[in-house]
Amino acid sequence: MTHPRDLPFFPLLQFYTTTPYGCSYLPGRIARSQVATPIRMIDSSIYSELVRAGFRRSGIFTYRPQCDLCNECQPVRLDVNQFIANRSQRRTLTRNASLTARDCDLTFHEEHYLLYRDYQAKRHPGGGMDQDSREQYVQFLLQTHVTSRLVEFRENGVLRMVSIIDVLDDGLSAIYTFYDCEVPHAGYGTFGILWQIAECRRAGLPWLYLGYWIRDSKKMAYKENFQPLHVLRNGQWQRLSHTADSA
Repeated sequence: MTHPRDLPFFPLLQFYTTTPYGCSYLPGRIARSQVATPIRMIDSSIYSELVRAGFRRSGIFTYRPQCDLCNECQPVRLDVNQFIANRSQRRTLTRNASLTARDCDLTFHEEHYLLYRDYQAKRHPGGGMDQDSREQYVQFLLQTHVTSRLVEFRENGVLRMVSIIDVLDDGLSAIYTFYDCEVPHAGYGTFGILWQIAECRRAGLPWLYLGYWIRDSKKMAYKENFQPLHVLRNGQWQRLSHTADSA
């Protein structure tokens, strides 16, 4: 991970490091984050620069990992103009051709929240977020200080998936997606990324930022299926070696 001296010049911002906390991706590891403040000064333009420097957003907080003894969390972004869907991804597009996407107001929707709770209970039981209250849900996904989109996906009127996406100067940033876990082999997570790739292309934006990639985390492995993937190392974006099957 880059260091404060590697940041672009932000005369109005300060950066502080949080106290240590348990890593949610690598068991037994201790994590810390670097947070940009003051929040009110981070508009969409500054936020775009911060994302290019490896930051990400959770609610109103813009942060990046700043761990003392670990640098496994590496920011990644996809070159959407060079991406070619593989056979499995093309099947996912066909399987979900009946889904319709609609931008919604970035406000609380009870139906979305219930889908979120069900998703957390089934996909991440015991992770803490499966007990999120309505207030925690709002703070995590609906509070923002930048240009954000809330997109719902329905099939014959039935809510199947919800995505929160930030709009940057040079791309889209995938913040969080949750979906109906009761539909077998739907591939909604993959479909959501493919849809975001298409949105980038439609808007003429070259990059889809996919958050952090951890080589030894099974939760992150799916990101390698989208190529060419670029990783931020030592302050420079470089192509990540393709290790996933692209058949």
